[in-house]
Amino acid sequence: MNPLPILYYGVPSGCSFGSIVALEWLGQPYQLSRIEMPEEVTADEFRRINPVAETPALMDEQGRVLTESMAILNHIAARGVGRIGYAQGTPEFDRLNRTLAYLNTSFFNAFAPLWHALEHPSADDAALKRYGRDKVEKVHAQLEAMIGDGPWLLGEQRTVADAYFIGIARWSQYHDVVDRSAYPKLQRLFEALEADPAVKFAHAIEDKTPALSAGGFRGEIKLADTLPRLLQAA
Repeated sequence: MNPLPILYYGVPSGCSFGSIVALEWLGQPYQLSRIEMPEEVTADEFRRINPVAETPALMDEQGRVLTESMAILNHIAARGVGRIGYAQGTPEFDRLNRTLAYLNTSFFNAFAPLWHALEHPSADDAALKRYGRDKVEKVHAQLEAMIGDGPWLLGEQRTVADAYFIGIARWSQYHDVVDRSAYPKLQRLFEALEADPAVKFAHAIEDKTPALSAGGFRGEIKLADTLPRLLQAA
């Protein structure tokens, strides 16, 4: 049996959620490796996969490892040009890359104060949460202004940007911030994505409930069982 790509995804509520959705949309065979945070992701074993100790990471069929969500999503999109991505050098690719960059920087980082307050409780929590709430509201307003009236972030075609968006946007519920109904375009997009089979699949994978793949999911593999392939690639 030929090796399959392996996505290392972080739980709980990792941003790797979007990469699971994108792989489901791609429809090509892949495996998943569950990484518990913060314990397993910071252990020496996973640092052999990603020295930065962050998920997601993607091991390809040859045992090479790619890290960082934006790089992984562009890699997946390149395998699905015309369906969830665009050919590099086209205006559509530039728009997709710009949107991914915004999601990967401004949108993602707006939640950082809220995660810090949750993971490192202190007397300054109230101020940190107010700061985080303000940042999250700001990026929602900015993204609402950036997108058009189409059903997806880039218009009529869904892309890996939509997959990444839903993985981050759900954090507003996790932290109980932002009334998304104040941003009707984003609310419509959020509801459409939450109803998508690939998104439901990713939720089930994270929650360890029965997961029905509409794509190429070929099961989970333990981190330790993936390392021999990494050694072959070294």
